[in-house]
Amino acid sequence: MHPDHTGRPHQPTPSPSRGSGRLRSIAVTLALGAAMFAVGAVMLTPDGTTAPRPAGDGRPTGAPPGPIEALQARVARLPKDQGGWAALGMAYVQQARTTADPTTYDRAEKALKTSLSVQSEDNTDAETAMGALAAARHDFPTALRWARKATASGPYSPSAHGVLADAYTQLGRYDEADEAVQRMTDLRPDAASLARASYAFELKGDTARARALMRRSLVAAVTPADTAFAHDVLASLDLQDADPRAALAETRAGLTAAPGDPALLETRARAHLALGDTTKAVADYRAAVAIAPLPHHLLGLGELEQSLGNGGQAEESYAVLRAQDRIREATGDPADTDAILFEADHGNPRRAVTMAEHTLRARPFVAVHDAYAWALHRAGRDTEALAQADEALALGTRSALFRYHRAAIHHALGDDEAARRDLTEALREPGFHPLHAATARDLLQRIDTTP
Repeated sequence: MHPDHTGRPHQPTPSPSRGSGRLRSIAVTLALGAAMFAVGAVMLTPDGTTAPRPAGDGRPTGAPPGPIEALQARVARLPKDQGGWAALGMAYVQQARTTADPTTYDRAEKALKTSLSVQSEDNTDAETAMGALAAARHDFPTALRWARKATASGPYSPSAHGVLADAYTQLGRYDEADEAVQRMTDLRPDAASLARASYAFELKGDTARARALMRRSLVAAVTPADTAFAHDVLASLDLQDADPRAALAETRAGLTAAPGDPALLETRARAHLALGDTTKAVADYRAAVAIAPLPHHLLGLGELEQSLGNGGQAEESYAVLRAQDRIREATGDPADTDAILFEADHGNPRRAVTMAEHTLRARPFVAVHDAYAWALHRAGRDTEALAQADEALALGTRSALFRYHRAAIHHALGDDEAARRDLTEALREPGFHPLHAATARDLLQRIDTTP
């Protein structure tokens, strides 16, 4: 989730339930609501240098088949194996979220519908995967319907409760999300459930408990992806606590487990930026974009280049973001928060307001309230903006960007004391944004020197 400017990178997706004829899907770092754009081109080697990614699926020549190929072979042999089709569908969902090839979502849907055609009732794995697919497409009401169906048919499935928790979270139903997380953790306290428990506390601003649970998730990690995810979350928490050197150590450990992980590269870029090393920050952002040109990677790189006066390079990232948004708009899908913030800051704020209103109807999540607040502010509608900014911070979420946004709104409304409080909180993370951090410092100085 991280993206989404809450300080949390991608949540791990739980594996489908185990049992006769069922396969355990590969565990990868995913974001509910991750945008549908990314493709691998560069990987980071263990010594920190970049190297070309092998062609195809990234496996060396002569390597054994990957999980998707193995599942394809299984369903070819056993076309009536509903568990095999469900596992293949979930694997496609995971692949699409890390490669962002939208056609892979179509393959996932086809596989899952095949599973459901073989067994239409009590097919918990397929129902769970359909929920994950809907969430990946930002259709959280549909994700909730499938998750409820999955928890009804499989009340003891941790995976089903994980998808249920994710859907409730993105729909702003946090108490129900907490109940689902508790149930998931009671059923199986593994890396995925502990990560969700960590996020539940992080959303409420309890970063100490979030960190402790994420440490437990790291201990419970059984795959390189789970390990990388845990280190990424811990590094993000370090950045919130203004400890970029600790964040660098966490990203280094994560990249050892999962070389070339784009989320870790982006987090390391933010740590370098906090330490003032813009050369390394740009290099890591570029590496992350080369592997996975997700909107938050592109926006981070573009705004960093802009802050350095590199307008041409910034515009290259912005052009890709505009192209991605045209594709998103053509499908009728709601915009993600990065697209809303990009439009508010680098496009038409009134259009950003319209985008945010559309998204908020389907996804009343804290980060969407924040993006809506900022769009309203940029459009000159500060009284409305303040109500949305307050909603974004109502849980107690520690987000420097949320705080800066509300500070700017308070200042526009003439409440400099409230602006000062929010700016002081935002600047506890001094490198929280390539452009806005400097603006926040300047605004605080102006407020403090105003008679």
